[in-house]
Amino acid sequence: MADVTTRFFLRHLRGAPTSWVRHHVKGKVRHEGIGQSFYYRPLTAVLSEVPVDDRELPLLFHARTADFADVTVQATVTYRISAPDVAAARLDFSVDPRSGAWRGQPLDQVATLLAELAQQPALDLLARLPLTDALTAGIAPVREAVSEALGGDPRLTDTGVSVVSARVVAIRPEPDLERALQTPTREAVQQEADRATYARRARAVEQERAIAENELQNKIELARREQALVEQHGANARRKAEVDAAAALVAAQAVAEREQVAATAAAERSKITALADADRLKVTAAADADADRARTEARAAGVRAVGLTEAEAETARLAAYRDLAPGVLQALALRELAGNLPEIGQLTVTPDVLTGLVDRLGGGRSLGGPA
Repeated sequence: MADVTTRFFLRHLRGAPTSWVRHHVKGKVRHEGIGQSFYYRPLTAVLSEVPVDDRELPLLFHARTADFADVTVQATVTYRISAPDVAAARLDFSVDPRSGAWRGQPLDQVATLLAELAQQPALDLLARLPLTDALTAGIAPVREAVSEALGGDPRLTDTGVSVVSARVVAIRPEPDLERALQTPTREAVQQEADRATYARRARAVEQERAIAENELQNKIELARREQALVEQHGANARRKAEVDAAAALVAAQAVAEREQVAATAAAERSKITALADADRLKVTAAADADADRARTEARAAGVRAVGLTEAEAETARLAAYRDLAPGVLQALALRELAGNLPEIGQLTVTPDVLTGLVDRLGGGRSLGGPA
């Protein structure tokens, strides 16, 4: 669609490279062609815009086959307006001079014309074909019939419309009928799938049997090897027991010999020790006897010497005391007695004691004086 802009009291139209525009003023053509751009007065201008690009028209219609089965035809028609001046004269492609929009729906008219022209040959052809032929080989004949009908129709030529191509995409029956027709194929496919499944299961069973046989052979071989291993273990155990017994015998003999040698050495050592102890006891006894005799003799000599010394001292002391007066002797005896008496805490002297002592002392002195 062309762009229309306002410039004061004028309008400016700028067309597209795929749009054909015609400008009439009072019945005369002022501008005409593709890619036009011009100013105009909206009150006096009459504008027409025709698209000249290729357009796709999808078609979907129902048809009935020779065996009265309803099918749906899906097709696509590509067309273009090759003579825009003719189309502008035959169809209402006028646009509003103020907004640039079409006043009518000219493309819908073209689509309706193409749909009716395409449906008629397709319906005629499918009406003569059974359902199976229409579904399997009906697309190409329907496409050729539609292309031929659209290419040679005078109404399209008079309208300025050219058909570029016609394509039939699919011819499909009703869903229930389509499922019924697909049932044999589905069953055949299912049977083939079942056969493949059974074959796969058979191969799996065969492989499982082979695996089981291999496992059984492996178990037998393992059992045989375990038996050989057990026998070898037994032989090794017997050999080890024999070697251990021989080693134990040698060890016992060595221990016995060692104990015998040790016992002999111990007996010899005990004998030597006993003899040494006896000799040592004998020498010790003789030495002790000699020492006791020497000590006894020394003690006796010492006692004899001490006695002689004490006797001589006593004789000398007695000789000294022999010439002393009796009073002196008494005094010495008292001193000796006082030295050997126990400690006296308190002494009581009475006049009678002093009188007798004085008398003895006086009498002694008087006795000693004349002498």
